[in-house]
Amino acid sequence: MYKYKLDIIIMIIFVLFILGGCSDQRLEIKPKAESGVIDLTQVQLKNDVVSLDGQWEFFLNQLLASGEAETGALTEYIQIPSSWNKYIGNKEHSGYGFATYRLQFITMENTRLALKIPRMFTAYELWVNGELIATAGKVGKTRETMTPQYLPQVALFESQQGVNEILIQASNFYHRSGGMLESINLGGEKKILGLRYESLAREFILFGSLMCIGAYHLALFFFRKKNKASLYFGLFCLLVGIRTLLVGERFFIYLFSDFSWEIAHKIQTLTFYFGVPLILMFFMSVYPQYFHARMIRIAQIFGAAFGLLVLITPARIFTPFNPIYQIWTVFAIIYVLVALMKLSIHKEKGSWFITLGALALLLSSANDVIFSNIWMNDDGPAFLKALIRTGNLSSAGQFIFAFTNSLLLAKSFSDSLKQEEVLTAKLTEINCNLDELVLQRTKDLENSNEKIEQQKLELEKTNLALEQLSFKDPLTGLWNRRKYDQTIEIEWHRCLRYKRPIALILLDIDYFKEFNDSYGHMAGDKCLIKIGEMLKNSLSRSSDMVARYGGEEFIVLLPDSGKEEAIKVADMLWLKIESMNIPHEKSSVNNYVTMSIGVTSTVPDSNSSYEVLFKVADRALYQAKNAGRNQVNFLSK
Repeated sequence: MYKYKLDIIIMIIFVLFILGGCSDQRLEIKPKAESGVIDLTQVQLKNDVVSLDGQWEFFLNQLLASGEAETGALTEYIQIPSSWNKYIGNKEHSGYGFATYRLQFITMENTRLALKIPRMFTAYELWVNGELIATAGKVGKTRETMTPQYLPQVALFESQQGVNEILIQASNFYHRSGGMLESINLGGEKKILGLRYESLAREFILFGSLMCIGAYHLALFFFRKKNKASLYFGLFCLLVGIRTLLVGERFFIYLFSDFSWEIAHKIQTLTFYFGVPLILMFFMSVYPQYFHARMIRIAQIFGAAFGLLVLITPARIFTPFNPIYQIWTVFAIIYVLVALMKLSIHKEKGSWFITLGALALLLSSANDVIFSNIWMNDDGPAFLKALIRTGNLSSAGQFIFAFTNSLLLAKSFSDSLKQEEVLTAKLTEINCNLDELVLQRTKDLENSNEKIEQQKLELEKTNLALEQLSFKDPLTGLWNRRKYDQTIEIEWHRCLRYKRPIALILLDIDYFKEFNDSYGHMAGDKCLIKIGEMLKNSLSRSSDMVARYGGEEFIVLLPDSGKEEAIKVADMLWLKIESMNIPHEKSSVNNYVTMSIGVTSTVPDSNSSYEVLFKVADRALYQAKNAGRNQVNFLSK
């Protein structure tokens, strides 16, 4: 067990190491803004990059131009990155509205710098030293006058020695959260452009790889539709591939700057909502014994319900429901992690490959869920915000997952080829000696034919005898439960076909355990034999059947018998048992052996079954016992 835990720990460390290289954690610890000012005189901005995090001046419900901030009514200093929701005066505040952010940074020289600007919620204009250098969407004071857009970009400007000013006007009337939720990076032109190009290159590689892998697996499903895992995996790869162009650097929006923000946001959200059930369906199809169908069904219902909400409502309505789906996703991730641990413990074939890839996918997805969570944006702790700096790791996690699955697929093909080579070698050897083998086998067959025929005749006789024995109770010589099950099915369908009644009598010896305890098991066996002989001899019709159902229970099947006939036979059997006068001093109802009898009768129909008939007879027997035993009780269906 210790070895399994160690294996899992090693896999988690390896995955975290891989994912750590996918995030922008290369930025060193830099100065923080305090009271709207950040001192960068000790930083070589031309060759370095710094995040402009910390306290920015914040002017709520004011759109101030450069030079007006000095006379504006400062609301307070706001921590960046964060949304302005629930921030102002520690009171709840809507994400809808408009505001101005201002930061002053101090440098030692005049140089050409650049800003790497992330998405903002949901439109902005950015000035540096009074010059407008970047915009996204259209800033307005009302929903009607603004146009939302996510557009991460790089803006170049000439800094001046001493104090420089960054002024940002932002407005939001479309998303639940408002403001700057990600860091703005400042640095030399080459450094900032390098970060931009590296991010774009990484996303292009992920996009192309995922689309190719997705198309490949869909092709596998097309040629072998029995393998549903390829379908689910291929669709999941395509979804994540599409999402890659709509998150992070959002290159799709860069190419199509007029593309509807609402539609882009819907597509991005739908890839998340549909991706969760798809990946669970994939795991279910690969390892069905470790994933429950009910869990998959719940995931499908959640995905369909939330997806429908996204399709029919605008972002300002469906985004507040995101936390519910995010909480559900966390539960789904935990569920999959537990199943993966079971996979590793049981050493299923290929578990190492799929567990390693799945850990990368699940941990990166958990990162994205936490990053985009409303609580994280509004009230998340500083240490968690410092740890989770980007919300675009799921594409990298999916690529690792796809790669490990491709390795698993390659290994499966390799194993199949090896097996084929072994079988081919054996077949070649057999073909070389085929003539000799045929002659030898022919002689062997001729010599054994007579023995086989003789053995066949003996076997048939033995089988007939065994078949009879298999249907007989070895103690009483009556038919056993197996024979009863076979007969009741046949008689039920016959009576159903001809609309004839059928009756069932269930008999149980009263206080038989006490009988055995008092007189011994040998006496108990003799008692059962006597009662069995009496029951067998008391039935007059050849179609009637009596069987020992188990222990001290007997069952009588009466085809073509209604209620009156069944009760008549049951009363007759009850009287005969009493007349046998088998001593039973430990019985609480009589000094002789007695029986409780349950009786039922019905005309079969298509809405019932012989199992129900037995349950009714058993219930009738139960009522007879509760009523004091030693009696006949009839219960209709």
